Amino acid sequence: MRSLHRFCAILLSSAALALPASAGPTIDTTPGPDVSPYVVAAADEPSLSHAQIVELLRRHIKYVFVIYQENRSFDSYFGTFPGANGLFSQPESETPGFTQALMDIDGSATTVQPFRIGPAEFAADTDDVDHSHSMIAEKIHVLDGVARMDRFAIAEERKYSGDQIPTLMAKQFGELTMAYEDCDTVPFLWRYADRFTLADNMFQEISGPSTPGNLDIIAAQTGVTQWVEHPEQGYSGNGDSGPGEPVVNDADPFWGSPYDRRKKVPVNPNDFNKYFHYPVQYNQTYASLPLTLARGGLGSVVKKDELPDDDLADIRNDIAAVTAAGHAPVAWRWYEEGFDREPASGECDGTDAGGLHASYITHHNGPQYFGYVSNNPEMRNKLRGLDDFFREIGKGSLPAAGGVFYVKGGCRNIADLQPANPKARGIVLGDDDHPGYSDSMISEAMVARAVNAIAASRYWSQSAIIITWDDSEGDYDHVPPTIRVHQPNLSGAKDVVPISDGPRVPLILISPYARAHYIDHDHGSHASVVKFVDAVMGLIPLAQLPDELAARRRGEKEYGQTDLGPQDALTPGIDDLAGAFDPARLSGKLPPLPASYAIIPPELVQTQPAALSGHYGCKQIGIVPTDRQLGIANHIPADFNPRPKTEPTPN
Repeated sequence: MRSLHRFCAILLSSAALALPASAGPTIDTTPGPDVSPYVVAAADEPSLSHAQIVELLRRHIKYVFVIYQENRSFDSYFGTFPGANGLFSQPESETPGFTQALMDIDGSATTVQPFRIGPAEFAADTDDVDHSHSMIAEKIHVLDGVARMDRFAIAEERKYSGDQIPTLMAKQFGELTMAYEDCDTVPFLWRYADRFTLADNMFQEISGPSTPGNLDIIAAQTGVTQWVEHPEQGYSGNGDSGPGEPVVNDADPFWGSPYDRRKKVPVNPNDFNKYFHYPVQYNQTYASLPLTLARGGLGSVVKKDELPDDDLADIRNDIAAVTAAGHAPVAWRWYEEGFDREPASGECDGTDAGGLHASYITHHNGPQYFGYVSNNPEMRNKLRGLDDFFREIGKGSLPAAGGVFYVKGGCRNIADLQPANPKARGIVLGDDDHPGYSDSMISEAMVARAVNAIAASRYWSQSAIIITWDDSEGDYDHVPPTIRVHQPNLSGAKDVVPISDGPRVPLILISPYARAHYIDHDHGSHASVVKFVDAVMGLIPLAQLPDELAARRRGEKEYGQTDLGPQDALTPGIDDLAGAFDPARLSGKLPPLPASYAIIPPELVQTQPAALSGHYGCKQIGIVPTDRQLGIANHIPADFNPRPKTEPTPN
């Protein structure tokens, strides 16, 4: 089900199509286009079938950009966005996990409810909470097959206190899971969500940290088929360390690690030093978009693989099927901060070692895990640095026929921006939005720079920009995910430890053909991005490739689970994002949204992160979050600290 949000209130919102920001004219004076050519009454919307919409998308969309950020639950960023299924969309008694248990530092029982933090609390720079596979499973608390969403705070607190009376730091970490931000902390993201389409029912496909999400976004799985075909590679214990299929942890890719003698791809030098070694993952050998995007040229591409016996053994039939289907290849790139030498590069702790790849988060590069990418010079050439994205967009040198382009930040930022928090300056410099080392405002500035670059380029008129996040960070979200895949118990009893899905993550769709002021309520996951690429680019869905399909059938027979395969087809309840596009714009009844509507003034993008005065926020973009609309009191715990470990509360 989908709905226009706040349609009747559009005239009250300065973020509407017709208007620039309502306040702070010295900050944002960019005029918006006139509203009348861009709005059509619902009754006049063309009635198009899903197939017709997909056909129109194929005509209009040639460039798909996925700006892939890190670690935010939907409720933590958009839980008070008007019209979305958020924290206050229903009575608190009907909101799963709204009141969560904690233990106070005197040993007494207490509770915590969601509370808002903003610039006064330096909400852009919070510590990192636990989002490991086992901790996400504990936090969502599956009972009788239903996620109760009620142990975010207590599970986080007990990580530091166990069964003992908690320290203040332990309690503060528990409280941190229930904190949420709004347009006073991430106004650029809220501005995009308001002007274009916000999806409020997208779930991280795997319960776990970053690496699974970075695999899902190109493969619609993290190795369930590899687990079925090679059960000896199944993860052991709770899956939080070491290699294992499906991938549910942040072990580094084998390729680039010290065990990879070929060293064709990079690794952050701090991943393996005399003090610390990342665990290393198995070679990933299932199908992904880098294969299907090669289309009819795949047969010749894989001939360049330098280790074919290892890399291609599980996808021989897939390769044959993709090649036989024909059609010209579709270009793709994965741009990530630190993959090569970047401007203003340095180590993630803020020191400048001058070392190559010192700002690179190795386990965020999904394609690098696949040997058929890392060991193939043609495929490997698709992996590039973040600055390469801005340079290629600026030069207009992306392939003329279009393609799929992933964009990721890292633990530094190449724009050389600093956070507003004086204590975080020179330290919290990341732009991929990962709490602990990234600043939210610096991160949304990177997103804005990317969107501005696309909007100012010749690619805007044929583009779709997807902004989404790879996992939910371990922060509270109230909507229970569907448990599709669970860890099998070797004794034969059904284990309730969920593998898929995890909590919701935000997703924003920006395009000349997007719906404006729209909330898309359709159910999906990271696999929806793959499904969208399949549809727009006319690819064979990964789930329907012969080797993946055979593994799915075998998994159903041996484990009794129906979704042990890529979820870009065959799995019910996975949206392909087509509903985020306006049939009136696609059919020509309305003109496309102009590039000026997407652009945020560059001077604002450059200066906002460090703003200590003249702040750009909810008032300036003309949005009143639902908690403020409803007059809900904001009770920040008296002992709250957004950085309980990094900046401990004095005794």
